[in-house]
Amino acid sequence: MSTKHNKTEAPKHKIHEVLKYPDPVLAKAGEKVTDFGPETAQLVEEMFESMYAAQGIGLAAPQIGISKQITVIDTSFKERPEDKLVLINPEVIERQGKQNEEEGCLSLPDIREKVQRAAWVKVRAQDVNGKFFEVEGTELRSRALQHEIDHLHGILFLDRLSRLKREMVLRRIRKLIKNGEW
Repeated sequence: MSTKHNKTEAPKHKIHEVLKYPDPVLAKAGEKVTDFGPETAQLVEEMFESMYAAQGIGLAAPQIGISKQITVIDTSFKERPEDKLVLINPEVIERQGKQNEEEGCLSLPDIREKVQRAAWVKVRAQDVNGKFFEVEGTELRSRALQHEIDHLHGILFLDRLSRLKREMVLRRIRKLIKNGEW
């Protein structure tokens, strides 16, 4: 469904294009953020807008070509503002259990595979002001946290698949690229 915008009304924030696999930025670890000024806050807002525009629940800065350790997550997709998370320089500090659920990725459109992740995680990160905090997650939130933190280290969910499954997916992607559909 689309809505018409008034032509004089400028968009609130820039919408970034999401890079697709095999863009090399996606395989590179992001740099730690040390500047928590207005540029970082602006980038975070643009990342949320870009994520929503792409119909995602998580987006990492490398996915928009910015090799920094910043990710945004909203597993409610705008339903519950309190679910919005900004994680800067995040790291998983505790994990428990296992879950094996289907995941997708904005950088791998229309590809979904089951990925084994921890069932529960605790993450330590910084907010847009540089203040440290901890957040926990189970189920979808746990998967989203782990998936997005992987992006910040140059890891895609493809890398978490068995060799056979990964080869099948890569063959499919190569065929899509060859046919000009990727």
